Amino acid sequence: MRHSISLSLNQEDLVSKLLNNLKEVSVYCVLNSNKDSQDHSDKYHRYDLLAGIEVLEKITPETNSFEAVQNFYLEKKDWLFGHFNYDLKDELEKLSSSNHDRLGIPPLYFFRPKYVLSLNDHILKFEYLPEYTGETEAKKYLENLLRTSIKATRPNENELKTDIRSQVTEQVYLDRVKIIKEHIQRGDIYEMNYCTEFFSEKFKVDPVEIYLRLNQYSPMPFSAFYKLPDHYALCGSPERFIAKRKDKIISQPIKGTARRGTSEQDDMRIKENLRTDPKEKAENVMIVDLVRNDLSKTAQKGSVIVEELFAVKSFKRLHQMISTITSHHKPEINFTDIIRHAFPMGSMTGAPKVRAMQIIEDLEQTKRGLYSGSIGYIDPAGDFDFNVVIRTILYNSTSGALSFMVGSAITANSDPEAEYKECLLKAESMKMALRKSFV
Repeated sequence: MRHSISLSLNQEDLVSKLLNNLKEVSVYCVLNSNKDSQDHSDKYHRYDLLAGIEVLEKITPETNSFEAVQNFYLEKKDWLFGHFNYDLKDELEKLSSSNHDRLGIPPLYFFRPKYVLSLNDHILKFEYLPEYTGETEAKKYLENLLRTSIKATRPNENELKTDIRSQVTEQVYLDRVKIIKEHIQRGDIYEMNYCTEFFSEKFKVDPVEIYLRLNQYSPMPFSAFYKLPDHYALCGSPERFIAKRKDKIISQPIKGTARRGTSEQDDMRIKENLRTDPKEKAENVMIVDLVRNDLSKTAQKGSVIVEELFAVKSFKRLHQMISTITSHHKPEINFTDIIRHAFPMGSMTGAPKVRAMQIIEDLEQTKRGLYSGSIGYIDPAGDFDFNVVIRTILYNSTSGALSFMVGSAITANSDPEAEYKECLLKAESMKMALRKSFV
């Protein structure tokens, strides 16, 4: 059983201190809710900040991934942090991908951390295992995490002028949206999330500095700094994929995006337009129906409900249309079965899900990998919370490969030019974090 140290903390620069003081640690995960930066509350919010630090044990299975996570949890009954890659779809359905994998992030990685740090209402709790760490050592470790660190050196402009390219031209994007609309007209699908990539093969920069800029520009409730030995995910996600609170399951898909206005009056007008836009509502309700179906596979009869439909939530740079679907799972269901039946998330695939994923494979040129996957935690009681990996810069520090993807939902009423502009809007936060180092 873990022991803990608690202290009162009121430090706005906690995330910066943690990340700068953890630079020599090979694996850790910091989940940052940016609670103080949000204009609205999340009743399912549990931690202001949560981090798993250093690896005691890990799993990186190549097959039966969800079962492996379940067995790992049952063996340890302890905190686990990690990720599910989008391409685990190939384990769940008769699917495959031959697209280029630029980054080489493992399909699944979960680790049991040596230390767990959480922050709630300015109370910091630092957990350690006495069989590995004594109390004096734990206190010293925490003291080092919270010390004032030397601020990361900002890369100079020459270092940032790296060749970051778009995978497709605007015209290719428009042509592919037209192909998707033809699939919709034939009845193959009703909706599909089509994504495009921006990338560099040789990029050398400080990931901590990039993340801090991304988080400052666009603080989001499911933000994460996730480091594996050779890989980084610098995540500014607004979206919860799926969470478990005892027997209650929560999913909150996002469909519908609009930029913030230049004045309060303009902002209210844009927000109302998003709330009432027939196309955005049609996109949202299709994914809500898909999520209801996914949750029903593990739910108690009659327990799947839509708690909130077409709610428009405001963030620093964007308005988003978010719906909340909940269920109560059957007592005999393993918690990883709940994740498995909902994965990949409908907001990043389309409907019907399998056919949409087949068309995604045909039209996209890069393996999504961790993009459209999920990062999160499982706690000792078996509760969990996982995000949707969007608005995220992925980086291989060994090869220098860097990538971020953006996408939008294509429906029968989609205007290709408008969809392209929506993708560019979603890319803004990553562009700003990278100082617009585009050619």
